[in-house]
Amino acid sequence: MVNQYANEIWPLAVYFFMVILLVITMLVLSWLLGQRRREAATNDPFESGIVSVGDSQIRISVEFYLVAIFFVIFDLETVFIFAWAIAFFELGWQGYLSMLVFIAILVLALIYEWRSGALDWGNKMRIGLPAARRTQQRGAVEGKQ
Repeated sequence: MVNQYANEIWPLAVYFFMVILLVITMLVLSWLLGQRRREAATNDPFESGIVSVGDSQIRISVEFYLVAIFFVIFDLETVFIFAWAIAFFELGWQGYLSMLVFIAILVLALIYEWRSGALDWGNKMRIGLPAARRTQQRGAVEGKQ
């Protein structure tokens, strides 16, 4: 039984050692054939023939991420709707009613996002903030301009 196990495992062992040998060979060859000298421009960021200008650490608005997340969420919902459309006749009335409920929930979510200001860009006045907080927020926005 041990001999049978050894006969079954030896191709895997050979493959494993060949992969290790290949990795070591590539590392040694790149070290031997690679560039030894460093120039001033070696570590400069460079992409598509354009030398970078400025700092790469820029601040991106949260609205960008919100819109991206909303896009992904609503894009995934279309996948479910397409799958339902393909199986329309097999699902019958029960599938039709469940899809109506699904789309109604999506519409309610979209209306909520729209009314709460999540889809608005620029200066925001969120619904539901206390009056004192809205005044602070407005003052902070006006102070930055």
